[in-house]
Amino acid sequence: MFSKNNDKTEDDIQTESDADLDDSVVTEESLQESVKKLRAKLKECEAEKLERLTDLQKAKADFINLRKRDEEERIRFVKFANESLILELLPTLDSFELATSDKKAWNALPENWRKGMESAINQLKSTLTKSGVKKIEALGALFDPKEQEAIGTIPVDDEKKDHTVIEVFQDGYKLGDKVLRPSRVKIGEFKQ
Repeated sequence: MFSKNNDKTEDDIQTESDADLDDSVVTEESLQESVKKLRAKLKECEAEKLERLTDLQKAKADFINLRKRDEEERIRFVKFANESLILELLPTLDSFELATSDKKAWNALPENWRKGMESAINQLKSTLTKSGVKKIEALGALFDPKEQEAIGTIPVDDEKKDHTVIEVFQDGYKLGDKVLRPSRVKIGEFKQ
């Protein structure tokens, strides 16, 4: 009887060790499955991180481009904000230049008065230049309808002077690349 009992104990022990073995295999399989799940989760998190980083970089680039466009727009606005004021000042400059163009009458004026007027004219021209205003040099140039307005023609004998500006009645001005006021000119017309 004792031996039977002893056999049962060995069977029980074997059963227990088989059970331990089965539990360790199950635990190892469970651990492997957990590692697989964690690796999958890690890959998913890395992909999500990369996507968010890409979105952040795109948003940053868009923001930088927006700031550049805003700055360019601000510069353009400031540049052309005074356009109407400049257009109102140009007739005053024309009047000054007309007054100084008659050399005989100009030289008959007192010297101090002429110097004061020349100083005022130079200040006005300097202010306009600082604002980006440039005089269109038309005399002798080939007629350009974008920068000049032809108010008449003058017959010329030289074919090279055909369609060139022979006489300027009113100077034209540009603000940057934009024509504020075209030059009013007469152009040469060659006829055989």
